[in-house]
Amino acid sequence: MLVGYARASTLDQKASIEGQVRELKALNCERVFAEQVSSVDVMAREQLAAALDFIREGDTLVVTKLDRLARSTAHLMELIKVIEDKKAALH
Repeated sequence: MLVGYARASTLDQKASIEGQVRELKALNCERVFAEQVSSVDVMAREQLAAALDFIREGDTLVVTKLDRLARSTAHLMELIKVIEDKKAALH
């Protein structure tokens, strides 16, 4: 299953989040998790946590840009480990 994740940093970025969701649906994501929250406050990223909890073996987590997913290279590597531990993929 393709599972999408979209994030915008602020509530003012409505067009950004809508564009990401539209693109993820065009890529045939069956489920899309979206939120408008700063990447700095990792604990507040409830939809990212939900997406990571939702994915199963064989699923692919899809993002439109890596900066929508991770705040740094180290954070990206942590997320990739979580995804790979679930035997899922990142696109």
